[in-house]
Amino acid sequence: MPSIDEHLAAIREGLSRLSPAQAAEAARGGALLVDIRYGALRDRDGTIPGAVIVERNELEWRLDPRSPHRVPQAVGHDLPVVVICNEGYASSLAAVSLQALGLRRATDLTGGFQAWREAGLPVTPPDGTPTVPTPHIGRPEGS
Repeated sequence: MPSIDEHLAAIREGLSRLSPAQAAEAARGGALLVDIRYGALRDRDGTIPGAVIVERNELEWRLDPRSPHRVPQAVGHDLPVVVICNEGYASSLAAVSLQALGLRRATDLTGGFQAWREAGLPVTPPDGTPTVPTPHIGRPEGS
């Protein structure tokens, strides 16, 4: 059985991970930036303008274009998606999960939100108001 570090290294071989500058360029070209950080981190550090906020435990339902509970931006399987977590670990696992759903252009941001911010890219600073996930089309059962 592989360790999590070995598993992470293996799945990253199948990803074309993006640097912060590459992710910003991809977003300008129509890629969907998806922030999967939990609320306390978003509220502490801010958010990336234009990124959709999707809690990690709902990611697959919100990004699957066939799901009645998707975010409106989840328009097709060819959509380029860049998943962003805090430091670039959970986002790799999440991107591979999206690829398994047919979102073949899903990848993640190397270094996560922290690398984006350190690169001097735009961040909406926290204002004391709790951030909330991006609204979705339907409501999942049990929520």
